[in-house]
Amino acid sequence: MIKLAVVILNWNGRSMLERFLPSVVKYSLLSNPGEAGWQVPNTPPLELESQVIVADNGSTDDSVAFLRERYPDLPLILLDRNYGFAEGYNRALLALQPQGFDYYVLLNSDVECTPHWLQPVVAMMERDWRVAVAQPKLLMYDRKTSFEYAGAAGGFIDTFGYPFCRGRLFTTLERDHGQYDDEADIFWASGAAMFVKSVVWHKVGGLDGDFFAHMEEIDFCWRVKNAGYRVRYCPRSTVYHVGGGTLPKSSPFKTQLNFRNNLAMLYKNLPASRVKRVIRLRMVLDWLAAVKFLCGGHMGEFLAVGKAHREYREQRHRLAEKRAALHQHNVSSLYQGRILPEYYLLRRKTFTALRGRFVR
Repeated sequence: MIKLAVVILNWNGRSMLERFLPSVVKYSLLSNPGEAGWQVPNTPPLELESQVIVADNGSTDDSVAFLRERYPDLPLILLDRNYGFAEGYNRALLALQPQGFDYYVLLNSDVECTPHWLQPVVAMMERDWRVAVAQPKLLMYDRKTSFEYAGAAGGFIDTFGYPFCRGRLFTTLERDHGQYDDEADIFWASGAAMFVKSVVWHKVGGLDGDFFAHMEEIDFCWRVKNAGYRVRYCPRSTVYHVGGGTLPKSSPFKTQLNFRNNLAMLYKNLPASRVKRVIRLRMVLDWLAAVKFLCGGHMGEFLAVGKAHREYREQRHRLAEKRAALHQHNVSSLYQGRILPEYYLLRRKTFTALRGRFVR
């Protein structure tokens, strides 16, 4: 029997829990999916026992009271303060380690689940021990025929660390008409609905708690790939994601985290032959983005870029220690093109229109 824990990290999200937890509980509490009407064709039924767990990140609203009243049988992990997405999950999954789960699913509180969403992903991962991380298809909750920003059909990064997805380049979202209905290796899986083999999670040390939030799942998947494992996308599982539930889309703090953490991620994971050149060029591109913020009247975002660079420099000694503990390689599924000029100058707005190559 395979044991799986679906873990929702909550912070002041009572409204999201009230809205979406029913679908999570309904479609995730399983003892034997073979009896529930789903199995891989021509294979024995997948024996899966799953549990839904909420880890509360020091909420100050009535989330905990709501859970205790409406879901008294649901396991609840109470953290003493808001540790952010990264360290919050680290502490929650460390608390679960003695229970011997084979898989963890990191699931956002603003995700609507669908019937049999767990089994296809686990079945895919069980076929190959090297597949350590995976994600389902992520579609928009309020426009269910379109891919969702946070993960779509699997994530990638380009030469300078800019993230994009099959189904989403920057802010352009594709409609889902089956164009990405193939299992595929990807560079990163979305933290909105990320499946991880527990042994690999603990082996690579979980998420980088210093990131707090944003880019932490990309950094984690990169470290997983540097450790010799694969990251995959499973199209036979679908969830619907609202997105932007904790920080608004336009937020100086979010801008700061994204720019700082992207530099930290590149410094930690790039091979020695590329790290200095890429970091220098990326910092130039960051300042061009900062000038664009300023010209657009977004002074908060402009200042956030400067703060991000300052914090990155302040963390360099600590980042160097982290880098020294890793084994950097030219890992697979890294896009060798440059997404900025392709998207903005050459007007290539879909994943299939990209002309660069991926590392094999």
